[in-house]
Amino acid sequence: MRLARRHLLATAGAALALPRLGQAQGLTKVTLRLKWLPQTQFAGFYLAAERGYYREAGLDLTINPGGPNLLTENLVASGNEQFGLSGGMDSVFSAREKGLPILCIGVAHQVTPFVFVAKADGPVKTLEDFRGRKATAWFTGAHLVLYGMLASRGIPRDALSITPQQVSVTPFVNGEVDVVAATWYNELNVLKARLGGVEKLKLFVAEDYGITVPRDTVIANTAFAQQNPRAVEAFLRASIRGWKASAAEPEAAVAAVMKIAPTIDRAHQEAMLPEALRLMQAGAAARHGLFAIDPAAVKKAHDFFVEHRVLAGPIDLAAAFQPQYLDAIPLPERLA
Repeated sequence: MRLARRHLLATAGAALALPRLGQAQGLTKVTLRLKWLPQTQFAGFYLAAERGYYREAGLDLTINPGGPNLLTENLVASGNEQFGLSGGMDSVFSAREKGLPILCIGVAHQVTPFVFVAKADGPVKTLEDFRGRKATAWFTGAHLVLYGMLASRGIPRDALSITPQQVSVTPFVNGEVDVVAATWYNELNVLKARLGGVEKLKLFVAEDYGITVPRDTVIANTAFAQQNPRAVEAFLRASIRGWKASAAEPEAAVAAVMKIAPTIDRAHQEAMLPEALRLMQAGAAARHGLFAIDPAAVKKAHDFFVEHRVLAGPIDLAAAFQPQYLDAIPLPERLA
């Protein structure tokens, strides 16, 4: 897929530059920047694009992959991308604290989709045992969850070495790292296969420490969303169609991703999809549909981070999380 480029148009009375959107056959050109490389974690978006759901909704959408050195929030804030799939609520909190002009229009994973993992036969048995150890986490928001977990037990973040996590979990397998982050749908499967099963692992789950941080937040450029509410609604409507189709036709969903990235392991992708769907259908999604923004979950996660000084202070949640675009879509269309 092509990498979209946008010229920035200065707007009077505003500090933010906005993308000048082109029209192709009456369609509004927009981009979606993912948080990582193509995999079935994003299958619904790829299937929606393949089947023309975005075009039917009036959008000419380009899906751009993420990667280890890309921060979706920064790209969307710049105005070069209209939509993005960012790290999570924690990433949105952090971005808004920095004054970045992004807002959350939906939440894909309704519960924390990752855990922190140590070896069952190793020295790390409790969170207190993190002291003096080496841990890795994705510095796209997962590190903030780890900071909060540590703070909940009075452990300062500088009591251990926390460094950015790379793509491979080999350093953890080889004993170079004591604790590693792992999503339920990806790295945890790899670790179970390489180390001999889940019984060989010690899992540290965020919910056990009083925090749930829904992730894979759907974000939009603030000015774009304010000026193009129908395009935002159209993007969400088409994306929901893609994810509902992925749940109903998992083989088609995997195939859509494999067409984009034919060298990835199909069996791994097939195992990933049901876990991603489980996370998307959990919590508030069961009542309010896919991409639901749960105000209670948002506030609880926000207050946890403020209490434990992961955030310097409160942020304006009403400005950062705006469900009106989803609410414009009838509930039966949103329910999985």
